[in-house]
Amino acid sequence: MAKLNAFAVWGLLKELRMAAADTRPLVVSGPLAAQLAKELSRGGDGRLVRVDGRVDGAALLVRVIGGAPTEEDERQLKAAKRARIPVIAVQTGGEVVDIPYVLPTDVVMVPPGSGFPLEEVAAAIAVRLGEAGTGLAARLPVLREAVCQALIEQFSRKNAVVGAAVWVSGADFALLTLNQLRLVLRLAAAHGVEIDQQRLPEVLTTIGAGVGFRALARRLVAAVPAARWLVRGSVAYAGTRALGETAHRYFHAVGETEAAV
Repeated sequence: MAKLNAFAVWGLLKELRMAAADTRPLVVSGPLAAQLAKELSRGGDGRLVRVDGRVDGAALLVRVIGGAPTEEDERQLKAAKRARIPVIAVQTGGEVVDIPYVLPTDVVMVPPGSGFPLEEVAAAIAVRLGEAGTGLAARLPVLREAVCQALIEQFSRKNAVVGAAVWVSGADFALLTLNQLRLVLRLAAAHGVEIDQQRLPEVLTTIGAGVGFRALARRLVAAVPAARWLVRGSVAYAGTRALGETAHRYFHAVGETEAAV
């Protein structure tokens, strides 16, 4: 941890505060939009889930589409694309149809006769928002688990690439560790936990556990030198994921404790 630049760490803390302050709302529109918005805002700040047709200032548009897209559906989806606002389509009616301006992976199907699959909707929102979902997760508990899991997967993949691509021994240490620190700080923000000077040493100690995974990677590379890129990438992925899951559980417990006080 001594190799970490203090300015880099404080820079991440500044980034964390900015992420936590991002209060751009979700916009939900289309048939049954009010019902879906109510479910997404359950237990949280209802002001962050807006029900109307305006996409300006939104973090993401959730468009409910009943069956085949109408002209109004296409108009709003096109407006969101022009404004560079990510879109999730929630399609009711049971029939799979192409939706313009929306990737198939960003379409959540609603089975006939059932309610909104809230976990699937939350997961789709989390993937599309990425790190930008941190502030919303802190204020909308329905999104929190999905956003945290998306962050863990995103940073685990990043570190897998770093571990596989960096060939000079030790050169990956700072980048892997900073990515892990950034992940932990994002998870803290998603749980509404503030990291201050008193709590930072505790977080850094948690991050230090990642050193053990890099030691394991070095031993495995020595044992299987022909596949070192695969070994290093796999260990970096697994180590970052394990660290993220541990931090996720830790901040969940901290958040519950602080809420009970």
